[in-house]
Amino acid sequence: MAKTVSPGVLALRKVVDDVHADARQAHKEGKLVGWSSSKFPCELAAAFDLNVMYPENQAAGIAANRDGEIMCQAAEDLGFDNDICGYARISLAYAAGKRASRKLDMTTGEYVINPASGKPLKDENGKVVIDEATGKPKKDPKTMQPFTVLDDIYEIEALPEGREKELRKAAIKPYRQMQIPQPDFVLCCNNICNCMTKWYENIARMRNIPLIMIDVPYNNTVEVDDSYVAYIRGQFDNAIHELEKLTGKKFDEKKFEHACANANRTAKAWLKVCDYLQHKPAPYSGFDLFNHMADVVTARGTTAAAEAFELLSSDLEETIKAGGTTTPFPEQYRVMFEGIPCWPKLPALFKPLKEHGVNVTAVVYAPAFGFVYNNMDEMVRAYCKAPNSVCIEQGVEWREGICRDNKVDGVLVHYNRSCKPWSGYMAEMQRRFTKDLGVPCAGFDGDQADPRNFNEAQYETRVQGLVEAMEETKKLKEAQA
Repeated sequence: MAKTVSPGVLALRKVVDDVHADARQAHKEGKLVGWSSSKFPCELAAAFDLNVMYPENQAAGIAANRDGEIMCQAAEDLGFDNDICGYARISLAYAAGKRASRKLDMTTGEYVINPASGKPLKDENGKVVIDEATGKPKKDPKTMQPFTVLDDIYEIEALPEGREKELRKAAIKPYRQMQIPQPDFVLCCNNICNCMTKWYENIARMRNIPLIMIDVPYNNTVEVDDSYVAYIRGQFDNAIHELEKLTGKKFDEKKFEHACANANRTAKAWLKVCDYLQHKPAPYSGFDLFNHMADVVTARGTTAAAEAFELLSSDLEETIKAGGTTTPFPEQYRVMFEGIPCWPKLPALFKPLKEHGVNVTAVVYAPAFGFVYNNMDEMVRAYCKAPNSVCIEQGVEWREGICRDNKVDGVLVHYNRSCKPWSGYMAEMQRRFTKDLGVPCAGFDGDQADPRNFNEAQYETRVQGLVEAMEETKKLKEAQA
């Protein structure tokens, strides 16, 4: 039976599809299309009606479509170290023109099928069909996939018009993240990650395009100092000036205010959606929040995103009233998932959690993209509040607050090789979680984009250990009650 998708989720899918479609159309018409870091002020670009794509979301999508490894390797072959962020490697390879494509037989024009792909063929009763000759399950031809190979869009474009050029263009993977137009400019704000600066500098250098940069200093105190606000405000003004030069337009105050109003409306609805994880049982999983992050990043300054998140919020309210959940197993344990998921290995992440009845009911990465402000200074302070820009005390306070509000029994920490600033202080955070909250923690090694850095057996063992520790903690609390 097909999974029922709520109206809110369908609306959000359309929002992102439309953003990508609009960018592709703008590129065809010769209009400017930019790439932006996820926490560059989208409100500024909206004041100039610019089409903007987000490489972090793109890289996550490419990784989830199982093409992260070939793109990471392509970046390494270009000279980028395999120790830098997987998102950056995917993005840099893409900027250099590299694409994951389906392998072609140029003689026949057909794709060369990878025999390792495909799911077992099942009959009308749902039973696996066995091949009498081999004694092995037959494979469903509908699920057979071509081999994946690396291609170069610039080599393809240089070909003379004709059959080969058309076939090779069509062979590039058709999903939207592999079809994003090359950038005419880049917008970078390093609040989300200190890797951003060099990542975007390299894109600008490779493509010979303008880079508009906003530097947000690391905040060593809980509150954002007024001197920081003045420093960043000055950069906002400079970014506006650079965008005026780039577009040949004047800054449109009304469009900016409209984008700010939409961004605030979107943020309020998004945070409301995040807070529904406080319910027991939760009406959905934290992994659903991760999936919706593409929506809140790519379109948070639009009316469509605000309306879609409000619709999703209404859907979840109805789910709670009905006592339902979209999580496909009974919730026995509740955990915080710390960090970014391993996008290439989502099924492997989810499987042992499902087997043990563990639901992710707290995440810090998702609500970090929901912030509300009333004026420009508050907007600046809001953009300073990114997980990698705040001091450890603020980081601990955020996480422990979410753990308490969302009633977790344990914490599962992803030591993400691609995100060293985030993972670097996780050992200390784990210690504090156990001391302050009295809940067990378990960590596993992985990567948000490069599957070579994830060990499925290690992960399953760590989840098993966490479940055993949560069970012991539960028994101890019951004995003391």
